[in-house]
Parts: sequence; C-alpha cells; structure tokens
Amino acid sequence: MAIQIAAFYHFAPVPADQLESLAQALESRGDEMGLKGLIIFATEGMNGTIAGRDRESVLAWLKLASETLGFPDFQPKWSEASEWPYRKFKFRLREEIVTLGKPEVQPLAPGSSTHLSPEDWNRAMNEDDCVVLDTRNWYETRIGTFKGAIDPKLNEFHEFDKYLEASDLSREKKVLIFCTGGIRCEKAIVEMHNHGFKNVFQLNGGILNYLEKFPNQNFEGECFVFDNRVAVDQELKPSVQYKMCPHCGQPADQIRTCLHCDGEAQVCVKCVEDLARNTCSKNCANHYRLAPHKKGRGQGRNYRFLQTGRRTKSAES
Repeated sequence: MAIQIAAFYHFAPVPADQLESLAQALESRGDEMGLKGLIIFATEGMNGTIAGRDRESVLAWLKLASETLGFPDFQPKWSEASEWPYRKFKFRLREEIVTLGKPEVQPLAPGSSTHLSPEDWNRAMNEDDCVVLDTRNWYETRIGTFKGAIDPKLNEFHEFDKYLEASDLSREKKVLIFCTGGIRCEKAIVEMHNHGFKNVFQLNGGILNYLEKFPNQNFEGECFVFDNRVAVDQELKPSVQYKMCPHCGQPADQIRTCLHCDGEAQVCVKCVEDLARNTCSKNCANHYRLAPHKKGRGQGRNYRFLQTGRRTKSAES
C-alpha cells in the first residue's frame, strides 16, 4: 500500500509559554502512531508535511492536533509515495512557520477574496493584462513553474521584500502569485500590499492543489517539495528525474561519474560547476580535494539511505 502524505498549515496564535510542551506532546503522539514527517511550529501557527501507512492514521493525528490547538480542521493537500519521505516524526520550533523575516507580517483574514481556486486561477491566467509571479526560490522555479511566470530568482524567501523594492512591476496591474502549497503566498500577498500593489491574488493551496485538478496544463515541469522525494511530477508522484544533491540538498539532475569512487553521481547545476563536487557524496568530494589522483571506495552510504529511505548492504548499521 502506498505511503499517504499530507501537506498542511494554519495561521493562528499559540501561547509562547505552551509552545514547547505542546510540541513534545504532539510529536510523541505522532511517533506512537507510526507517522513520519516534519512540523514547523511557532506562536503564529503550524506548517508541516506528515506521512503514514494509511490515510486514516494521518487524519487521526491532524484531528488531534487541531483539537489540541483549538484550530479548525486542517485542509491537507494529499499525495502518495512508495517509500517514506522522512526518516522520523519531528517538530521544529521557529519564530515563523514560513520565514519571511518579518514576524509582524500576518496573513489576511480567512476566506479572503484574494484566494483563487485552481479553476479561477486558470481563467485569470488567460486574461491579457495579467502578471504571474513565482514566490519560490530559484532552485524550485528551475525545475517547474507556470507558463509565462516571472522568476524573482530568490535564494531565500526573506529576499522577497528587497525584490519588491527593486521591482518595476506595475502596482496597478493584476498580479497572480503562487508557491508550493500556498503558505508563502499568505505572507507574500500582505507584503505586496505593503509595497503598494493593489490587485494581487494567490493560488489557493498552491501548486499541489492545482496539479491535483489540472495536471499537464498551465504548470510545466515538476514541483519541488521539502522532503526526500525532492519533487513531485504532474501526477503528484515522486520524481524519477531529480534526486537530492549530496553536496547542498537542492534538486539534482546532472549525471556524472564520481571522480573519487567511479560510482554514479547526481549533482545540481550549481555544484557541478565545482570540479570536486562532481562526486557522489561530501566524503568523496573531500577525498578528491585531498588526493585528486587517488581512487577509493564509495562514500555515499548515508546519502543513499536518504534517497531510498531504506538501508542497503553498504549502509551503516
């Protein structure tokens, strides 16, 4: 049976003095239920992706979390995989659940008319006087984006503010913004309003929600996800084209022969520019730098485990 994966978020106040105890309780319960995933937790809410062997167990934890925190029921975006996208169930406490670098920027009220369904998004994209803006980082936009979308070439989301300051985009024109699951746009749209943009709309549920209803239409390529799947294709299935770069963790599709151990190396477009990173792991890269002409056995054991989610004979016990 396929592993069931749910991506979700909700903005709502969480008492700072209860944050750690709530995280420990919910993390412990998720582990007991056999779930795996990563939850970003802050006083402004929760953002996460979790996986289970069946949808019922995932829904049970989501129900528990919403009731514990006094949140409305989460509205997850679903996908599937044959292997676990995470190794364990983990909470991380942060100042923001999506890092704009401005905790004071909070989303618009729930039910805002600025949220477009995938159907409305398709209709809006067909308008002549409309700009489509990708709010994601450059390594995400490189592997897939909407047709005609502007790429701000961000390294990190907190650079979005400076991008807007320097942008010559019309403050009057209709702007459509999107991201992976919708959460970045919740803050991006407020930041755009603060910079004088008057007619901004976001894709509700992000690319994941769009692809569930309209695969192989206005979105081209694959969608980066922040787990061991690296990306999902048009059918929301784990990517077969991209792996995690062993040197930086970005999507990798540049096939090389490891210069140290002669194994297969799959490296991202940035790391491949560094000769020593034409290797299958950080260990092999270090060995190559120390002795470029000396061959050795493969050092990518931990990396292979992250890619497959299972140990092999060569993996550390």
